Amino acid sequence: MTLPDDTAEEAERLTRRASEAVDPNEADAHRRRRDELLAEHGYTARVREDDDGDTLVLHPSDWLDDEGTVRMDRIDDVDNGVEVSLSGPGEADDWDATERHNRAAADRVTAEHGEVHGRTAHAFADFMGNHYAKPVEAATAGEVREFVEEYFPRNAWPTDEQSAVVEESVDLVRAAGDQLRDGA
Repeated sequence: MTLPDDTAEEAERLTRRASEAVDPNEADAHRRRRDELLAEHGYTARVREDDDGDTLVLHPSDWLDDEGTVRMDRIDDVDNGVEVSLSGPGEADDWDATERHNRAAADRVTAEHGEVHGRTAHAFADFMGNHYAKPVEAATAGEVREFVEEYFPRNAWPTDEQSAVVEESVDLVRAAGDQLRDGA
């Protein structure tokens, strides 16, 4: 028993929609639709969370016992399981909208906190838009770490001043992204 690729892709899309939904009823509807779709193929889903981001785990329902715990003795072929990273590139249905949003968040940081934070905020907006196609506020801990430790020192040409406050700048732009998303 294997899960068709298009079903796994739709399960991922519905899971992302559920996590992005503001209305809890909408989120539940997306998860219900995903679960119904997977059940048609004898599969189930769960989201595994860790510091590097979330992973959608899809596997045959018969791997579970009555309490919903995976029973190792029921796994006939581990290749029947599917894992999809939810912390990688987002659904860039409208990359331009994500770019405008991230740029507005960085502009807000520049206006409210000055040029030092603003330059870093714009670098983070570039990183999130170009590497992950996600809004700045949706960055996982792993993505922030990648920006701070790898991208920023090599690609942003930071000043000593910027380097000293990089984590604060990232926090500011993520907060600005949240405010813009919430209409503030």
